[in-house]
Amino acid sequence: MEKSAGQNRAADYLYPACNPFSQKIISVSGGHQIYVERCGNPEGIPVIVLHGGPGGGCNPNMRRYFNPKTYHIILFDQRGCGRSKPHASVENNTTWDLIADIEIIRALLSIDRWVVFGGSWGATLSLLYAETHPNRVSYLILRGVFLMTGLELDWFYGGGAGKFFPEHWGHFKSMIPAEEQNDLILAYHKRLFSGNPIIEKKFASVWSGWETSLAAFGSERKILETPSDYGHAFARLESHYFYNKGFLTSDSQIMDNISSIQAITGTIVQGRYDMICPPTSAHKLAQSWKKANLVMIPNAGHSLSEPGITEALVKTTNYIASTPNILRLS
Repeated sequence: MEKSAGQNRAADYLYPACNPFSQKIISVSGGHQIYVERCGNPEGIPVIVLHGGPGGGCNPNMRRYFNPKTYHIILFDQRGCGRSKPHASVENNTTWDLIADIEIIRALLSIDRWVVFGGSWGATLSLLYAETHPNRVSYLILRGVFLMTGLELDWFYGGGAGKFFPEHWGHFKSMIPAEEQNDLILAYHKRLFSGNPIIEKKFASVWSGWETSLAAFGSERKILETPSDYGHAFARLESHYFYNKGFLTSDSQIMDNISSIQAITGTIVQGRYDMICPPTSAHKLAQSWKKANLVMIPNAGHSLSEPGITEALVKTTNYIASTPNILRLS
């Protein structure tokens, strides 16, 4: 039976699953080893996929947003997460280390310019990479924009999002004594780096669960409290980056340097009801970036795997493949 409008699942828009033709562990600075995989057509349009978190790692579905016949798809696990080692390590793990790693990958693959695809923290990293290496970016595809500002962190960890999910927020907040609840990033950071594995995994499961429970529009998922190696790395890395304010030189660094990407064309896909990265940041970015196209998805939240968001992202990658002159080649 043919599906009626609005019944499609995210998977209906994705390309079929594909396996990597190359998987490598690359040694980088500071004792880290990062996992890098390549899929699709090695002679196709190169695209680097930057996962969220920090600490989220890449997954096989991220390959499926691109036609494997026309794209050379490159994914990697950022320092400390996924298949990269050492696991959950924050030593020598900053935004600038990650940007250096991206450049190492590009140089190793002899790629001059590539499409940069990132969501949430991946969008932050995409923007910072593009601002510092504008001549290496042929197109930007961003989802769920996060500008790494204090206002955004305060929204999610200071009670803004909690006004819409008071039962979840109450649980997240109640894990911390009342005298420390004025700065939950700091309070969780202390516990996630306590050196006690039991305490760290306990607080990591709640930190991760708070975010996961709010990711998809219409979700009524309760906060997850299942300790896992994934959750431990995710929470430690997010806490490390957010405690250090993304290692940026100023709260407005991305917007202050927006002039450096004005020659790059980009698409911003944003869920109208994104509780983690509210649309105000995507709107602000689009207002200042003259070659950006903002696609606001109604009835969508933050998750990459929501149907409307998936459809818009795949439409964008198909558009680029069918209109190669849109790419910045010089």
